[in-house]
Amino acid sequence: MALVAWSEKLSVGIRSIDDQHKKLVTLVNQLHDGMIAGKGKEVVGPVLKGLIDYTATHFKFEEDLFARTGYGDAAAHKKEHEDLVRRVKEIQQVYDQKGPSVLTIQVMNFLKDWLTSHILGSDQKYAPHLKSKGVN
Repeated sequence: MALVAWSEKLSVGIRSIDDQHKKLVTLVNQLHDGMIAGKGKEVVGPVLKGLIDYTATHFKFEEDLFARTGYGDAAAHKKEHEDLVRRVKEIQQVYDQKGPSVLTIQVMNFLKDWLTSHILGSDQKYAPHLKSKGVN
């Protein structure tokens, strides 16, 4: 069963961003599935790295849109991104040192909660601005 279920409630109404959010949801679910199945380094390690890499790509995409369109809340939004990247890198470091057992349900719930609350909160706030600037 998926840890995070994509729904239209999570949509910001901008296809490129929604597609990226769906990919992040998929990666969080793959990480969760690998953890539950006890797949260890064969699945969890590569998926965790993929999550870190794709998160950076997605955040850069959003931040570039903010710069291009003059989004007024860009600095605060970028700070949220930086906080998550720092936290996920900490998880990666502990994982590299101690192995898959560090990926507890608490870690998975943190990722789920951060992703959904960020999309439903901060990301929903920028959508009207980006749409008004022709981003769709």
